[in-house]
Amino acid sequence: MTIDPGPRTRGGDAGARVANALRAGILTGQFAPGARIRQEDLAERFGASRVPVREALRILEHEGLVTLVANTGAWVATLTLAECEEIYRMRERLEPLLLAYSAPNLDPGDLDRLQGLSERMAHTDDVDAFLELDREFHLGTYRRARTTQLGELVEKLWNTTQPYRRAYTRSIGPDARRIANDEHHLIVAALRDGDTEDAERVVAAHIRRTRRQLSRHPHLFETIREVP
Repeated sequence: MTIDPGPRTRGGDAGARVANALRAGILTGQFAPGARIRQEDLAERFGASRVPVREALRILEHEGLVTLVANTGAWVATLTLAECEEIYRMRERLEPLLLAYSAPNLDPGDLDRLQGLSERMAHTDDVDAFLELDREFHLGTYRRARTTQLGELVEKLWNTTQPYRRAYTRSIGPDARRIANDEHHLIVAALRDGDTEDAERVVAAHIRRTRRQLSRHPHLFETIREVP
């Protein structure tokens, strides 16, 4: 698997640089849940010492993307079905609240951009492209929220479930994809109308439907390798 290491620097930003690249690799599926992460490989790839690599792994452990086992090593974090359901239940309640913070501050340019993203999602059959657009769309609806903790928490919840959302999206048929696209359009329409409550309702239902569908695919979790 290939990760772009970016410029080979050794300054104080090296840990963040490694964390950013490794995070991107996990979220785009280059590293699967349960995959071993070898510090020596990362250090060589990024031209960094072990210190920034360990710092990067601690950052990603805090974000829920990496599991560190003392005196053993690091792995891409895994979730059980029960853990994933719990995270989705949290999202059902937290994301409408975050949207309520953001919606009043979204300007016409923001709404036009969201509309464009929803239209692009509706016209792509590429799963990776859809997931990238879907993430950009939903986090874009929250981008104007002025919060100190909620936005960061929601993004963390998104990150930890990303590998399973990818596997789920690959398994769904055109009808389920059409419903998801319709809901994206409904969210934009409600935001344009200034009906934040309706937008919150659609977002909650959107997340709840995915949670229920995931619960019908336990094999997505059973095939993940367990971390020692």
